[in-house]
Amino acid sequence: MKLENLKVKQDVTFLDAITLGLGKEQGLFFPSNIAPIENIPALLKEDFVTRSSHILTHLIGNEIPAETMKSIVEAAFTFAAPLNQVNENTYCLELFHGPTLAFKDFGARFMAQCLGRYNALVKGSELQNDTENDARDGTDCSGQKLTILTATSGDTGAAVAHAFHGVDDVEVVILYPKGKISLLQEKLFCTLGDNIKTLAIEGDFDDCQSMVKQAFQDDEVMSQLNLNSANSINIARLLAQVCYYFEAIAQLPAEQQAEAVISVPSGNFGNLTAGLIAKALGLPIKRFIAATNENDTVPRYLASQQWSPNQTKATLSNAMDVSEPNNWPRIEAMFERGIIARESLTAVAIDEQLTQLAMKQLYQQGYLSEPHAAIAYKALKHALVDDEVGIFLGTAHPAKFKDSVENILGEMIPLPEALVECASEAILSHSLPNDYEQVKAFLLCRYRQK
Repeated sequence: MKLENLKVKQDVTFLDAITLGLGKEQGLFFPSNIAPIENIPALLKEDFVTRSSHILTHLIGNEIPAETMKSIVEAAFTFAAPLNQVNENTYCLELFHGPTLAFKDFGARFMAQCLGRYNALVKGSELQNDTENDARDGTDCSGQKLTILTATSGDTGAAVAHAFHGVDDVEVVILYPKGKISLLQEKLFCTLGDNIKTLAIEGDFDDCQSMVKQAFQDDEVMSQLNLNSANSINIARLLAQVCYYFEAIAQLPAEQQAEAVISVPSGNFGNLTAGLIAKALGLPIKRFIAATNENDTVPRYLASQQWSPNQTKATLSNAMDVSEPNNWPRIEAMFERGIIARESLTAVAIDEQLTQLAMKQLYQQGYLSEPHAAIAYKALKHALVDDEVGIFLGTAHPAKFKDSVENILGEMIPLPEALVECASEAILSHSLPNDYEQVKAFLLCRYRQK
């Protein structure tokens, strides 16, 4: 698979990209070509793991042999992504049945499996060439201890932490906005210890994300820490998410598939990017809706063609509290190259009052949801027309937002086992101000202790 840096000239393979994370000058890696898959109807009849293996092999090519890909997917996708019918023409694709109860489990676990087999894959790959040396500036990182540095607005942290917890030769450092994620979200990844280090930053998610990017451009940090990122900027996570869009359509009745409209709760826009890739591969999705909260940079941009991020607002849907979505350049590239028509995407911003109303409306229909999915549902209802079938993405288990869900609905909700296990554990995070130099000092101190 040939990937290119969307900012500067830099061509890499998939295996290069998953270990580099971010390209030169903070550029994102993206496929130079997305070829449609033949015989989509036959593919939709396959089981989830078999279909996903075919999709990922098609995208990545022979860098990962088909048999190895099947074993990677079998190890990563050990849970279902059911399509739950809410009413006559509306469904929720539930992506929260993994170990950390959020859609991030798909990408994080796939990435962990790929990195765990990296050295063997590189040695066996027939595609290693001079672009590898160009990508790495001559540095051979095989065999070194890997430091995964990532930022989270809530769910990425847990998925990455659990995917890599206890993995040899990998240390994970996660930055998150202090006091701006739910307590149960925090407990899921800040109580593990061992090779998982968590930093509570006195800022918002955009501040955390900015410091991660800065670290990747810091020669001193890069020379001492074999850095990688597990945010949705990492191409492995992004490509894994393509698979569950096929799973959604596969579960629809055949006569409804061509009329499917999918509403995606959007913060950093990796989830939507994956959906657009699925459409480019030939999956019969009529169009997409980018559903945001009051951090509405993209809806305003699509309306005015002016990119003007505002200060990030704290909302009920904290995982979407992002004003400068990192993945938007990938979507823009798909537009500019004609891979996806701009008409395939609309965007709707949902405020706090409408978010709560949507949660109540869903509950009245017998469906328990949480703020992120509720925003996607409300945006879907705003934009759906006659004869269309709507799918909104359920990206996290309602219990991860127990306090807000109970306050809004006036009903107690039980905790699933994964949250019961961590609820009484002590949070092990270090608190730091919104200051890159102090984050850098922490990282380098970790290196000197290795």
